[in-house]
Amino acid sequence: METLNFQFPAAEPSRGRTLVGCVSSGDLEVLIEPGSAGRLEIQVVTSVNGSSARWSQLFQRLFVGRTLPAVKIDIHDFGATPGVVRLRLEQGFEEIAHD
Repeated sequence: METLNFQFPAAEPSRGRTLVGCVSSGDLEVLIEPGSAGRLEIQVVTSVNGSSARWSQLFQRLFVGRTLPAVKIDIHDFGATPGVVRLRLEQGFEEIAHD
């Protein structure tokens, strides 16, 4: 098990929160909550040791150059592929946009 932390610039905090996915399904779980203004913070708890570079590259593609709300994201990984991670994050951001 490994815990990874990442941070990106963001706009104002969101008001919504959501939980998407489910670790026990062999997938991954993403919890999104309001964060501190100007910061998008991510904590990943992964079962795949040595995967920091993969996560960093995925988040760079998803978050750099976009204006997103300031949120705290907790990801509990079960070895999910980057495509599943992206899908769950997009689902989560869509849900908080409608709160």
